[in-house]
Amino acid sequence: MYYGHKPYHSPYYGNTPFYNPYGCTNPYWANMPMYDPGHWEKHIPLRDYGPEPFVTNIEEATLRNNNFRLALWTGEYLQLTLMSINVGDDIGLEMHPDVDQFIRIEQGQGIAMMGDSKDRLCYRRRVQDDYVIFIPAGKWHNLINTGRVPIKLYSIYAPPEHPRGTVHRTKEDAEEHHD
Repeated sequence: MYYGHKPYHSPYYGNTPFYNPYGCTNPYWANMPMYDPGHWEKHIPLRDYGPEPFVTNIEEATLRNNNFRLALWTGEYLQLTLMSINVGDDIGLEMHPDVDQFIRIEQGQGIAMMGDSKDRLCYRRRVQDDYVIFIPAGKWHNLINTGRVPIKLYSIYAPPEHPRGTVHRTKEDAEEHHD
């Protein structure tokens, strides 16, 4: 099979060369003896990699995170954070006036609540692994952990909500350093 003018060699099997039409080099992958999905995931630290290009297994990164909140990637128009919500705890009632938010739950279960004012959270849904939550800008919202394990989730903000490099180890830390 041909892609362009050179034959395609699969990077997934053995130590075969990989044709890179862009001329970029990546010494790590060039020296890998075999394809091992996620091999490097176990070794990369959880920190903010934005605004540089970045690829990761988001499920593994989310499940590895034990911080209440950690910014994994912050760009000019978008931010991805990882969160771990302890059993019986919540994110905390909040509202972002100019930020849309997307949440995906990788582990745990809880109740997502939203509304037009902090005392009228009329929209309530049970959520669990593999559920997503879309929060429009200007909606008050909270997520309460009702399960027996921490909720592990990732959240995408557009535009970014927290300063680049944010790490809140606990909910108390987040409240103390309110952004």
